[in-house]
Amino acid sequence: MSRETVALLTVGVLLFSNFIGLIYSMIVLKTVTFKPFRIQTKAYKDGIFKQRMPLFLFNFMVLLAMSGSGAYFLYDFLETEWTSTWIIGGQVLFAFIIDDVWFYFMHRAMHENKFLLKHIHSIHHRATTPFPLEYLYAHPLEWMLGMLGVVFGFLLIMLVMPINVYAFLIFGLIRNLHEIHIHSDLELPILSKIPLISKTRHHDDHHAKLTGNYSSTFVWMDKIFKTDF
Repeated sequence: MSRETVALLTVGVLLFSNFIGLIYSMIVLKTVTFKPFRIQTKAYKDGIFKQRMPLFLFNFMVLLAMSGSGAYFLYDFLETEWTSTWIIGGQVLFAFIIDDVWFYFMHRAMHENKFLLKHIHSIHHRATTPFPLEYLYAHPLEWMLGMLGVVFGFLLIMLVMPINVYAFLIFGLIRNLHEIHIHSDLELPILSKIPLISKTRHHDDHHAKLTGNYSSTFVWMDKIFKTDF
Protein backbone atom coordinates (compact mmCIF):
# COMPACT_ATOMS: atom_id res chain seq x y z
CA MET A 1 0.00 0.00 0.00
CA SER A 2 1.62 3.25 -1.15
CA ARG A 3 1.82 6.58 0.67
CA GLU A 4 -0.73 8.08 -1.72
CA THR A 5 -3.11 5.15 -1.27
CA VAL A 6 -3.05 5.52 2.52
CA ALA A 7 -3.82 9.26 2.26
CA LEU A 8 -6.64 8.66 -0.24
CA LEU A 9 -8.14 5.87 1.89
CA THR A 10 -8.12 8.18 4.91
CA VAL A 11 -9.93 10.88 2.97
CA GLY A 12 -12.30 8.27 1.51
CA VAL A 13 -13.30 6.97 4.95
CA LEU A 14 -14.14 10.51 6.06
CA LEU A 15 -16.07 11.26 2.86
CA PHE A 16 -18.04 8.04 3.25
CA SER A 17 -18.92 8.55 6.92
CA ASN A 18 -19.94 12.17 6.39
CA PHE A 19 -22.03 11.24 3.36
CA ILE A 20 -23.92 8.94 5.72
CA GLY A 21 -24.16 11.91 8.10
CA LEU A 22 -25.61 14.06 5.32
CA ILE A 23 -28.26 11.49 4.41
CA TYR A 24 -29.01 10.92 8.10
CA SER A 25 -29.43 14.69 8.61
CA MET A 26 -31.76 15.05 5.62
CA ILE A 27 -33.98 12.21 6.87
CA VAL A 28 -34.09 13.73 10.36
CA LEU A 29 -34.81 17.25 9.13
CA LYS A 30 -37.07 16.61 6.15
CA THR A 31 -39.12 13.55 7.13
CA VAL A 32 -40.94 12.10 10.12
CA THR A 33 -39.25 8.68 9.73
CA PHE A 34 -37.38 8.96 13.02
CA LYS A 35 -39.87 11.15 14.89
CA PRO A 36 -40.89 8.38 17.34
CA PHE A 37 -37.25 8.10 18.42
CA ARG A 38 -36.55 11.79 19.02
CA ILE A 39 -35.42 12.76 22.51
CA GLN A 40 -36.49 16.39 22.35
CA THR A 41 -39.88 17.61 21.19
CA LYS A 42 -38.74 21.02 19.98
CA ALA A 43 -39.13 21.53 16.22
CA TYR A 44 -36.11 22.30 14.04
CA LYS A 45 -35.87 25.87 12.74
CA ASP A 46 -36.66 26.37 9.07
CA GLY A 47 -33.54 26.74 6.94
CA ILE A 48 -31.24 25.66 9.76
CA PHE A 49 -29.20 23.30 7.56
CA LYS A 50 -28.52 25.98 4.94
CA GLN A 51 -27.57 28.44 7.70
CA ARG A 52 -25.09 25.97 9.20
CA MET A 53 -23.60 24.80 5.89
CA PRO A 54 -20.66 27.28 5.53
CA LEU A 55 -19.17 26.24 8.89
CA PHE A 56 -19.93 22.57 8.21
CA LEU A 57 -17.97 22.77 4.95
CA PHE A 58 -15.06 24.73 6.41
CA ASN A 59 -14.54 22.34 9.31
CA PHE A 60 -14.98 19.33 7.06
CA MET A 61 -12.28 20.65 4.71
CA VAL A 62 -9.99 21.14 7.73
CA LEU A 63 -10.71 17.55 8.80
CA LEU A 64 -9.92 16.17 5.34
CA ALA A 65 -6.74 18.24 4.98
CA MET A 66 -5.33 17.42 8.41
CA SER A 67 -6.24 13.73 8.31
CA GLY A 68 -5.13 13.15 4.73
CA SER A 69 -1.85 15.04 5.09
CA GLY A 70 -1.21 13.41 8.48
CA ALA A 71 -1.58 9.95 6.94
CA TYR A 72 0.67 10.96 4.03
CA PHE A 73 3.53 12.33 6.13
CA LEU A 74 3.32 9.64 8.82
CA TYR A 75 3.48 6.88 6.22
CA ASP A 76 6.99 5.82 7.26
CA PHE A 77 5.70 5.06 10.75
CA LEU A 78 2.75 2.98 9.52
CA GLU A 79 2.36 -0.75 9.25
CA THR A 80 0.40 -1.28 6.02
CA GLU A 81 -0.47 -4.98 6.30
CA TRP A 82 -3.26 -6.54 8.32
CA THR A 83 -1.24 -8.37 10.95
CA SER A 84 -2.67 -9.26 14.36
CA THR A 85 -6.37 -8.55 14.90
CA TRP A 86 -5.64 -8.19 18.63
CA ILE A 87 -2.97 -5.55 18.01
CA ILE A 88 -5.19 -3.63 15.60
CA GLY A 89 -8.14 -3.77 18.02
CA GLY A 90 -5.89 -2.75 20.90
CA GLN A 91 -4.57 0.26 18.99
CA VAL A 92 -8.11 1.36 18.14
CA LEU A 93 -9.22 1.04 21.77
CA PHE A 94 -6.12 2.81 23.10
CA ALA A 95 -6.59 5.71 20.65
CA PHE A 96 -10.23 6.04 21.73
CA ILE A 97 -9.28 6.13 25.43
CA ILE A 98 -6.60 8.82 24.99
CA ASP A 99 -8.85 10.82 22.67
CA ASP A 100 -11.71 10.66 25.18
CA VAL A 101 -9.53 11.75 28.11
CA TRP A 102 -8.27 14.72 26.08
CA PHE A 103 -11.76 15.60 24.89
CA TYR A 104 -13.20 15.47 28.40
CA PHE A 105 -10.73 17.95 29.88
CA MET A 106 -10.74 20.23 26.82
CA HIS A 107 -14.54 20.23 26.65
CA ARG A 108 -14.93 20.84 30.37
CA ALA A 109 -12.45 23.74 30.21
CA MET A 110 -14.51 25.24 27.38
CA HIS A 111 -17.45 25.38 29.78
CA GLU A 112 -15.72 26.39 32.99
CA ASN A 113 -13.67 29.19 31.40
CA LYS A 114 -16.25 31.90 30.74
CA PHE A 115 -14.15 33.56 28.02
CA LEU A 116 -13.80 30.30 26.08
CA LEU A 117 -17.48 29.51 26.57
CA LYS A 118 -18.65 32.90 25.34
CA HIS A 119 -16.29 33.41 22.41
CA ILE A 120 -15.59 29.87 21.20
CA HIS A 121 -17.68 27.00 22.57
CA SER A 122 -20.99 28.88 22.52
CA ILE A 123 -21.03 28.46 18.72
CA HIS A 124 -21.43 24.70 19.07
CA HIS A 125 -24.14 25.21 21.69
CA ARG A 126 -26.33 27.14 19.32
CA ALA A 127 -27.39 23.60 18.45
CA THR A 128 -29.73 23.19 21.44
CA THR A 129 -31.72 20.69 19.35
CA PRO A 130 -28.94 19.03 17.37
CA PHE A 131 -29.11 17.00 14.15
CA PRO A 132 -26.39 14.60 12.93
CA LEU A 133 -24.02 16.88 10.99
CA GLU A 134 -23.96 19.44 13.78
CA TYR A 135 -20.95 17.65 15.19
CA LEU A 136 -19.17 19.82 12.56
CA TYR A 137 -20.75 23.02 13.86
CA ALA A 138 -18.00 24.41 16.08
CA HIS A 139 -15.54 27.29 16.19
CA PRO A 140 -12.57 26.30 13.96
CA LEU A 141 -10.16 26.71 16.89
CA GLU A 142 -12.21 24.32 19.03
CA TRP A 143 -12.49 21.96 16.06
CA MET A 144 -8.71 21.78 15.64
CA LEU A 145 -8.07 21.49 19.39
CA GLY A 146 -10.49 18.58 19.46
CA MET A 147 -8.34 16.74 16.90
CA LEU A 148 -5.32 16.76 19.21
CA GLY A 149 -6.67 13.84 21.22
CA VAL A 150 -6.42 11.63 18.14
CA VAL A 151 -2.90 12.91 17.48
CA PHE A 152 -1.81 12.20 21.07
CA GLY A 153 -3.32 8.72 21.00
CA PHE A 154 -1.54 7.60 17.85
CA LEU A 155 1.73 9.33 18.77
CA LEU A 156 1.82 7.35 22.03
CA ILE A 157 1.27 4.15 20.05
CA MET A 158 4.05 5.17 17.68
CA LEU A 159 6.50 5.38 20.61
CA VAL A 160 6.27 1.63 21.19
CA MET A 161 5.21 0.11 17.86
CA PRO A 162 4.22 1.03 14.31
CA ILE A 163 0.70 2.36 13.85
CA ASN A 164 -1.31 -0.14 11.83
CA VAL A 165 -3.01 1.68 8.97
CA TYR A 166 -6.16 -0.40 9.45
CA ALA A 167 -6.35 0.67 13.10
CA PHE A 168 -6.08 4.28 11.93
CA LEU A 169 -8.84 3.84 9.33
CA ILE A 170 -11.16 1.86 11.62
CA PHE A 171 -10.73 4.45 14.36
CA GLY A 172 -11.56 7.27 11.93
CA LEU A 173 -14.68 5.54 10.66
CA ILE A 174 -16.09 4.61 14.07
CA ARG A 175 -15.18 7.96 15.65
CA ASN A 176 -16.89 9.88 12.87
CA LEU A 177 -20.04 7.75 12.82
CA HIS A 178 -20.33 7.90 16.61
CA GLU A 179 -20.02 11.71 16.63
CA ILE A 180 -22.64 11.94 13.89
CA HIS A 181 -25.03 9.72 15.80
CA ILE A 182 -24.70 11.32 19.26
CA HIS A 183 -25.68 14.64 17.66
CA SER A 184 -28.78 13.10 16.04
CA ASP A 185 -31.23 13.68 18.93
CA LEU A 186 -32.40 10.10 18.31
CA GLU A 187 -32.53 7.20 20.72
CA LEU A 188 -32.61 4.29 18.29
CA PRO A 189 -33.45 0.84 19.75
CA ILE A 190 -30.32 -1.10 18.73
CA LEU A 191 -27.72 1.69 18.95
CA SER A 192 -28.94 2.77 22.38
CA LYS A 193 -28.18 -0.74 23.73
CA ILE A 194 -24.48 -0.91 22.76
CA PRO A 195 -22.56 -1.29 26.04
CA LEU A 196 -19.70 0.90 27.32
CA ILE A 197 -19.94 3.74 24.77
CA SER A 198 -21.87 6.96 25.39
CA LYS A 199 -25.36 7.19 24.00
CA THR A 200 -27.21 10.00 22.21
CA ARG A 201 -29.14 10.95 25.34
CA HIS A 202 -25.87 11.52 27.23
CA HIS A 203 -24.71 14.16 24.74
CA ASP A 204 -28.19 15.44 23.94
CA ASP A 205 -28.68 16.32 27.62
CA HIS A 206 -25.40 18.23 27.47
CA HIS A 207 -26.69 20.31 24.54
CA ALA A 208 -30.04 20.89 26.19
CA LYS A 209 -28.64 21.92 29.61
CA LEU A 210 -25.26 23.47 28.70
CA THR A 211 -23.42 21.70 31.50
CA GLY A 212 -22.19 18.27 32.59
CA ASN A 213 -21.82 15.12 30.45
CA TYR A 214 -18.55 16.35 28.96
CA SER A 215 -17.32 12.98 27.67
CA SER A 216 -17.76 12.01 24.06
CA THR A 217 -17.01 8.35 23.30
CA PHE A 218 -17.34 6.81 26.76
CA VAL A 219 -19.01 7.99 29.98
CA TRP A 220 -16.51 6.88 32.63
CA MET A 221 -14.70 10.25 32.81
CA ASP A 222 -17.97 11.93 33.78
CA LYS A 223 -18.59 9.25 36.39
CA ILE A 224 -15.08 9.54 37.87
CA PHE A 225 -15.29 13.34 38.16
CA LYS A 226 -19.00 13.37 39.01
CA THR A 227 -20.02 15.55 36.09
CA ASP A 228 -22.73 13.23 34.72
CA PHE A 229 -26.42 13.98 35.13
